[in-house]
Amino acid sequence: MYKLSDLPLFSMLNEEQLAIMQSQLHIHQYDKDSIVFYEGEKNQYLYILLEGVVRLYKTTPKGTQIHMHNFEAPEAIALFVAFENVEFPATCEFLSDGYIGLLPLKLFHECLNNTDFSVSLLKALAQRMKLLATLLHKETIFSSEAKIADVLYTNPSIFERLKNNEIAYMLNMTPETLSRLLSKFKKENILKIDGHIVTILDEDALKYIIETNKMRCS
Repeated sequence: MYKLSDLPLFSMLNEEQLAIMQSQLHIHQYDKDSIVFYEGEKNQYLYILLEGVVRLYKTTPKGTQIHMHNFEAPEAIALFVAFENVEFPATCEFLSDGYIGLLPLKLFHECLNNTDFSVSLLKALAQRMKLLATLLHKETIFSSEAKIADVLYTNPSIFERLKNNEIAYMLNMTPETLSRLLSKFKKENILKIDGHIVTILDEDALKYIIETNKMRCS
C-alpha cells in the first residue's frame, strides 16, 4: 500500500508535516465494485487512492452511466471537490479491491500555506481540467468508430488488461456496439485479435478514422 509521500502532490512537504498528515489519515478498505462516494454527496475529506483502481462516472436522468476517468494508486481523487469544498460531481467505484485514505479537509487546506504544495496542486488541477476537456471532446465530437480507433491507437494494451464490457463502459457504448465495430475493423484488416492480444495492422487507417470520424470504406 502506498503512503502520502508517494504522491507527487505531497512530496513537497517536510518529514514533520508528512508525519502529521499520515497520522491523521483514515484508511478504509474496499472490495471490488464498492462505491466510495456518490454523485451529489457532500464532502469532508480529500480522498487518496492508496491501492487499487477506481472509476468516476456520471449518471444521466435516464440512469445511463457516462464514464469519466479511471484512477490508479497512488492518486488523489476529487481534488477540485476538496479544494472548493463542493458536492461530488460524479460517483466513484472500485474496479478492484483496494484502500482509500481520507484526509480531513482542514489539514488539506493547511497545506496550501506551503508555496510548493500550492504550485503542485495547481498543476494537478490543470491536468484534471485537461482530462475533462478531452472527455468532452470525445463525447461530443467522436463517433463510436473514432472512440475505438483512438483507444487502439493510443493504448492497445488495454484489451489485455480489461474485458470488452469494461472497455465498452469506458467508451460509453454498449458491449454489442464495441464487438460489432471491432469485427468491422478486423474485416477491413485494420487489426488482428488473438484472444486478448490486439495487433494493429494499419495505423494510418486508425489515424484516418480519428481525424475524419469515419472509416474509409464508409
